[in-house]
Order: sequence, then structure tokens, then C-alpha cells
Amino acid sequence: MDGDATAAFTLGRGPDACLLLHGFTGSPWEVRPLGEALAARGMRVVAPRLPGHGTTPEALLDVDHHDWQDAAEDALTALCREGHRRVFVAGLSMGALLALRLAAHHPDRVRGLALVAPAVRFRGPRMALVRQLVRTPLLQWTTPWVDKGGTDISDLQVLSQAPVLPAFPVARLRDLCTLQDLAVADAPRVRCPVLVATAEQDHVVDPEGGRWLVRRLTAAPAVRFVNYREGFHIIPRDVAGPRLATEVGDFLERWRGPTEAPEDTQDDFRGAAGWEAQGAPPP
Repeated sequence: MDGDATAAFTLGRGPDACLLLHGFTGSPWEVRPLGEALAARGMRVVAPRLPGHGTTPEALLDVDHHDWQDAAEDALTALCREGHRRVFVAGLSMGALLALRLAAHHPDRVRGLALVAPAVRFRGPRMALVRQLVRTPLLQWTTPWVDKGGTDISDLQVLSQAPVLPAFPVARLRDLCTLQDLAVADAPRVRCPVLVATAEQDHVVDPEGGRWLVRRLTAAPAVRFVNYREGFHIIPRDVAGPRLATEVGDFLERWRGPTEAPEDTQDDFRGAAGWEAQGAPPP
């Protein structure tokens, strides 16, 4: 993979900061448009490259979910030490699972969350079967490597430019499943405002998992759910990316500044079927 395209990045400056976490087998490239939009709003944005990601398939052989969580923890600690007024965390797919766990375990550090296409449920019966098989050595013995021909983006021009890891060790799917379980268990402990964004045509994770996660966030003071009808899994880079950037920026803006909740914050859709980004109210 192109090391420059997949490298970690730091953007912007300001009193508030946002940590951006990319997805499984992905890289900071996936979330850079969101980072640029937040930096333009006067935030410092940091997007680390998680261990084993963004270089070669073999680099994922010697890491596991502990390394990814530790890297996220270290990045959050570094941001907090910079003395920012507020620190937010946003994550894509697996990055959303890591972000959720940071908020659950560090309520004093994380002011708000944006969970984009959170990987709480895989899409389709094939991945459900894989999730069962990775808990045994069988899948690793029969299929030690998984070929990855592309990434889930509907915009063909962006897709042609996407840096894609050609394969990954099937053993790392076990780590992804473990993170799913840990994040789901941690969800009720999150005590900050949360935005959950999904794509209806996502081919990787089930958008129903996002709706289900919203209902698990029982301690969050406010939860906003957004579902995009267009585009696929890598939302920040796809056709709904500009709308996502506006949605996340507006959401975080409402929680920057005073410690208490803004008086006009009424977005809590835990009991609703969903709210479409096009503007339809929750049913």
C-alpha cells in the first residue's frame, strides 16, 4: 500500500480536539475528509494509523485487538495532555467500536462520540457463519488468508483511488469479533452524547446493528441516529461524505463550550426506528 496515502495525520488547531479512528484493514485515508471538515471548524484533529494497518498483509500477523485498543488509548491520552478544552472521538466501522470503548472507560476524557457505520453486526448469513467459525481453529486451518479485492465505496472515481490491503490473516477476524462483544457490553456505560450514522446500502455491516446499538446507549444524555440512503460502508469517502461531515460537525458543535447540555438538544432517538439524513423526522 502507498505509505503516504495511508499515513497518520494531524490537522487544524483550536481549543477543542477530535480523535479519528479508521476501520479494520483500513487506514486514516478513510476518514481524512471528515478530519478536514472538522479542522475547518476550528478543531485539532488527530488520526493515528492502527498497528498492522496500512502497509502489508504480513504486518497484521503480529498484532491483535489489544494492540489496536492500546493505540487508541495512547492517542486519546496524548490529546488530553495537550490541554484541550474538550476532546471528542469519532470512529469508522471497527474504529467506532474502539471509540465507544474509550468513552465507556474514560468518561472524564471523552466529551462526545460520532460512531460511523459501527461494526456491531456483520451483514449477511455468510459473515454470520464466519463469526461462528472464527471462534474455532477450523477456519484458520482451512483459510489462513482472506483475499480482499476492494473496498465498499459506491463512488467509482473515489473507489479507483482507494488504497486497499490485498489480503489479511483470517485470525484477525477473531479479534474483530472480540471487539464487537466488548463494545456491545460497554455501550450502556457510555455517558456522553453520541451520534450514530449508518448507510442503508452498506455491504459490510448491517445498518440495523446501528439502530440496535442506539437502544443500548441507555446512559448517554443524547443520542442522534442518521441513516444515509445512498453510498456504501466507507461513508466519509462516499457520496454521503459531505453530509456526514456536516452532520458530525454540527453535532459536536452543540457540545463544544459549556459543560452542561445545550438547552435546544432534543435529539434522542433510542425508541425510534430511525431518522433519515434527507430530513424526515423519526416515526
